[in-house]
Amino acid sequence: MTKYLYGAASVIALAMLTACGNSAAEKEDSGEAAAATDEYERGPHRGRMLRDGDFALEVTIFEEGVDPEFRVYAYRGDKPVEPSEVKLMIELGRLGGKIDRFAFVPQEDFLRGNGVVTEPHSFDVRVTASEGSRNHKWSYQSYEGRTVIDAAAAKAGGIKVEAAGPATVSDLIDMGGRIEITPEGKADVRARLPGLIVSLSGRLGQQVRRGQMLARVESSHSLQIYTVTAPISGTIIEKNVNIGDTTGDRALFVIADPTKLHAEFFVYPRDAERVRVGQPVSLKSLSGEARFQAEVEAVLPTADVASQTMLAHVHLPPVASREFRPGMGVEGSFAVAQANVPIAVRTKAIQRFRDFEVVFAKVGNTYEVRMLEIGRRTPEWTEVLGGLAPGEVYVTDGAFLIRADIEKSGASHDH
Repeated sequence: MTKYLYGAASVIALAMLTACGNSAAEKEDSGEAAAATDEYERGPHRGRMLRDGDFALEVTIFEEGVDPEFRVYAYRGDKPVEPSEVKLMIELGRLGGKIDRFAFVPQEDFLRGNGVVTEPHSFDVRVTASEGSRNHKWSYQSYEGRTVIDAAAAKAGGIKVEAAGPATVSDLIDMGGRIEITPEGKADVRARLPGLIVSLSGRLGQQVRRGQMLARVESSHSLQIYTVTAPISGTIIEKNVNIGDTTGDRALFVIADPTKLHAEFFVYPRDAERVRVGQPVSLKSLSGEARFQAEVEAVLPTADVASQTMLAHVHLPPVASREFRPGMGVEGSFAVAQANVPIAVRTKAIQRFRDFEVVFAKVGNTYEVRMLEIGRRTPEWTEVLGGLAPGEVYVTDGAFLIRADIEKSGASHDH
């Protein structure tokens, strides 16, 4: 397995390097003045310098104390030009085909864009400017949080995607509990009349059917022999007598049906008002290997004197007995409130990038970061309030590989 993982990682790394090399080599042949993609001249305000003859623009994205906005400085012969003398337009072509357009107005010694430059700051840029009778055009790429992986390498690395869309997001309360046999699933086997046990056919651990004979007893009153039968089907879990013993108040056997199960949870006072019959519950064993979806069957109205907790029963159908056994510890996530949200992503897909929680969108073989505004969150789903469009395809599995490659390549937030 380790060898395979290293091999897959190598394939992905090679594919990424190849793809990145191809992307850098592709240049627009439009006749416009183009700026270099990797290295570029910086101006006095640490922005990107765009030159055409003796005229130049310095393009910056200003983020100190405000939402990100364009601030552009104009120069002629490296001397500042009055902003009012320049007309400017910038178009940002984003991955997936969306285009953001910005007009500019003079302010102090710069031209200020009329909108917010939303994250990620990753786009193909087109700049058009006019001053006097002269027109100028530039185009360049400014990418961050982006990489390219071919389909074969993505498959080898275990990268999977799906479209963002509506989901049901729940408010959860997590509690610990225990699997128990329900009261209906357990029965004491008693003799009807006092007497001497003359034969026993029931054995500890034996599976029996309802009505099956387990013992024969000689009545002390009539000296007649009668049979004792199983009141339910199940497994004998206790055997308390032997041949020659006399019957009394104690049970001869105890039978339990291991398919009649429920989980018992102790609900603390702070949560008692929120737990209700019928609420969905996600159960898992302490090892995490066994999982099941169930519902709250009952909340007992009395509280434990010592702990002040109430007991909640979660019903388990017979099929659950394949994974859960009586006495097993179990963890439960109670969905105490649910809401249908228009867009959500799988919680496991979310990664950290800079100071953001993100997912990685996929367009063709290109993957790019999407900064999320997040609402409610559960172990399975996270509500998205902004940063990702409905229907946009994002990475659900293998996102850490994409993040690692982007971080390795030094794709920084640099303007």
